[in-house]
Amino acid sequence: MNKEAILGRTIKGRLQLFFTFFDSRWEDLNKQNWKTCVYSDFSAGLIVALTAIPLAMGFAIAMGMRPEQGIIAGALACAVGRTFGGSKYQVYGPTAALIPIVAALYYKYGVASGGSAAQAQGLLVFVSIIAGIILLVLGLLGIGKYVKRIPNSIVIGFTFGIAVAIAFSNLGDILGVKNLKEFLGPDVDQNSGYIHKLYLSLSNLHMINWWSVFIGLLTFAITKLLIRISVLIPAPLIAISIATLLSATVLSGKGIILVKDIYGSIPNNFFVFTGPSLPTMSIGLIGNIIYFVIAIVFVSGIESLLCSTMADKMANNKRTKFNPDKELWGQGWVQIIIPIVNGFPCTGALARTATSIKAGAKTPLAGYFKAILKLALAYYLAQYLELIPMACIGGILVWVASNMVNLAEIIEVEKKGRFEFIMMIYTAVMVPATDFFTGVLSALIIYFTTKYIYRKQKMSKILRSRKWAKG
Repeated sequence: MNKEAILGRTIKGRLQLFFTFFDSRWEDLNKQNWKTCVYSDFSAGLIVALTAIPLAMGFAIAMGMRPEQGIIAGALACAVGRTFGGSKYQVYGPTAALIPIVAALYYKYGVASGGSAAQAQGLLVFVSIIAGIILLVLGLLGIGKYVKRIPNSIVIGFTFGIAVAIAFSNLGDILGVKNLKEFLGPDVDQNSGYIHKLYLSLSNLHMINWWSVFIGLLTFAITKLLIRISVLIPAPLIAISIATLLSATVLSGKGIILVKDIYGSIPNNFFVFTGPSLPTMSIGLIGNIIYFVIAIVFVSGIESLLCSTMADKMANNKRTKFNPDKELWGQGWVQIIIPIVNGFPCTGALARTATSIKAGAKTPLAGYFKAILKLALAYYLAQYLELIPMACIGGILVWVASNMVNLAEIIEVEKKGRFEFIMMIYTAVMVPATDFFTGVLSALIIYFTTKYIYRKQKMSKILRSRKWAKG
């Protein structure tokens, strides 16, 4: 048993391990290979940085925030996660699973409901800090190995449901509608059913800008095509560049809505301190705080551990595997620090982690390179980012949603039995139809209650058969 395994058996030992920077995550970097290792990590960081800039902007916009908030969140999350986390390879940043959670908070307490972006950000900082503290405690208590036991059928169903929610939430951007509420009607809010939104959309086809639809579909298609050629190609950046060039030249004057039309100029002073704050206290606010804290903890814990597990497999890591408890510890610091500097909750990003590994990442150094290069690139590109059509952002996010649906994973769940498949479908339907908390929590209650009843019945049959055999 190695030193880290021994330390991980007690809270005191885990705390000592968690504050050890040069741990087993750096074991692949040594005096003999340091030049090639650093070069590989630098290349991986550069490729992921180029890919992550448009994705981070898209995630921030989908959450109801400003584009530059996604840039700072993705860059700094990677630096913090690589410092305190438990994986050699994981890339941290904005993820699709957190979009409905943050978007719901911004909708309830932001401009759309009579508040302000500053008020919504202050509340987000507050709930994220609480969620971060809970994750720190879970890591210290050694809960990581238990979080990994969440049924795969529910995790996949949750992912599928989020994909549906993302696809529908970006309807306005792709359709070229500046005010989605005007398009769908004043009585339709964020919680309205997606079927109802689709019906209203079909009833208002005359308001759609078909050039925006073309730009959105083109962005989606180019990204999908380039990724199939090689994951090392920064497909989202290339796709957005082509679409932006078209909208500024051939399609100029066609009424295509740009980022600057909604958000104005994109500043390059990304770091803005935001302290926690609360609206007027009420029972409803307390309930919402509990909801958002649980949601952030759940998504952070599950997605980061799934991503770390996948990373070890993809990298064919035959040495020290990731530490699930230290990963929860790292996620805790990500949720505490990132929103304070004008960001939002982040977690391990599956697609960007896979890209980093395939690009040659060996150690956490790749994450630091990604953070530095992303900020540097965004700083010099800020004046051009505002020229991106909103339809491009929608197209990128629909591409993200399409990648969240993995047929192989669905088939794997189906092979485990009818019950597992039904639970996956149930979760996939309930998450977009209701909300995160209702969908996932009800699925977990049904799953474990059914399993418990099944085991009790099975045990009763075994005991009866033994009595019958003796009698």
